[in-house]
Amino acid sequence: MSPAAQPRLNDVSVSAIVAGLVAVLVSFGGTAVLMVQAGHSAGLDAIHIGSWLGSICLALGVGGALVSLRTGLPVVFAWSTPGAALLVTGLAGVPFDQAVGAFVLAAALTLACGIFGWIDPIVRRIPAEIAGAMLAGVLLDFGLGVFRSIAGAPWLVLAMCAAYLLCKRWLPRFAVLAVLAAGLAVAAGQGGLHLENVRWAWTDFVWTTPTFTLQAAISLGIPLFVVAMASQNLPGLAILQANGYRPPASRLVALTGLVGLLAAPFGAHSVTLGAIIAAICAGPEAHPDPARRYVAAATYGLSYVLLSVAAGTVAVFFQALPAALIATLAGLALLGAIMGGMASAMSNPAQREAALVTLLATASGMSFWGIGSAFWGLAAGLLTHIVVNWRRRQQA
Repeated sequence: MSPAAQPRLNDVSVSAIVAGLVAVLVSFGGTAVLMVQAGHSAGLDAIHIGSWLGSICLALGVGGALVSLRTGLPVVFAWSTPGAALLVTGLAGVPFDQAVGAFVLAAALTLACGIFGWIDPIVRRIPAEIAGAMLAGVLLDFGLGVFRSIAGAPWLVLAMCAAYLLCKRWLPRFAVLAVLAAGLAVAAGQGGLHLENVRWAWTDFVWTTPTFTLQAAISLGIPLFVVAMASQNLPGLAILQANGYRPPASRLVALTGLVGLLAAPFGAHSVTLGAIIAAICAGPEAHPDPARRYVAAATYGLSYVLLSVAAGTVAVFFQALPAALIATLAGLALLGAIMGGMASAMSNPAQREAALVTLLATASGMSFWGIGSAFWGLAAGLLTHIVVNWRRRQQA
């Protein structure tokens, strides 16, 4: 994987660093809670849950930062949120060594897909308009979340919105930073930061020798692989494509599988390409120049390396932040990406039907067989594209 450009110090910008930090805040907050719930359902103690969180943070942090700096692309590795949700119920009654064996199997299957080059042909066949529609559909709920949060925390949300509008008018590069600062200030003033339960503790990385069983492979390993590929890897690649990048798809997927394979014995259930997080780091809010947005992804990765040393403590800290703060911050940070996705989706009149179907199906949030709406939106859009274009070819 040859570098697109050598990293340069003058590529670093405040907006890119802030985008990377916001991506960490958005990604860690929700998924960490699911991870803790899954760990409790499996009967794990605090040390093993901390090892689980810490190993994933270290794996996706090191892997993503190195790839971004090496390629000059805003590539982010993430943990599979749908996979974590699957484990909340799926881990109950499964011995943890067998669960780790399933994690190893899922990572090995992902690595095989990348090595054999099965990903690039799929990504090349996704029209840019459908990729843009899927991006907008994935992120639309985050934009709506800003307005849903007003009823529960009006002063907090409105203060953050005011900070966003004022900075977009006079200091657009610092808008997201101002939103974060305003949110923390108002939340602190209202007594909404409940930090009394936060206790510092270092992560203790615990090795678990994997045990391979057919039951765990069927109930956990294969579903984790399918969910990660359909809900994270393919949408993540499509989002990079929607932002004008041409990622080496199979190589990136292979790297997520390799990193996940190394981290699995310490509890990491999945390492994937980021989807929603990629939109923050690869979008125009990170930097107007697409060639300098890799700094946001590198910041994201390095931040996760730091988080890994005290992952359990950081999870408790994120639980102490008001939900409205995180929801509003995410929605406002993603407005630029939503606009870009919609503009791309509707740019070609011949593809508007397929793009609209993609947007609606993705934004619906529907889920079948544990696979989220991002995959089904892509599938519905591609099916519409094939049928509509076949009809037009027949009429020509």
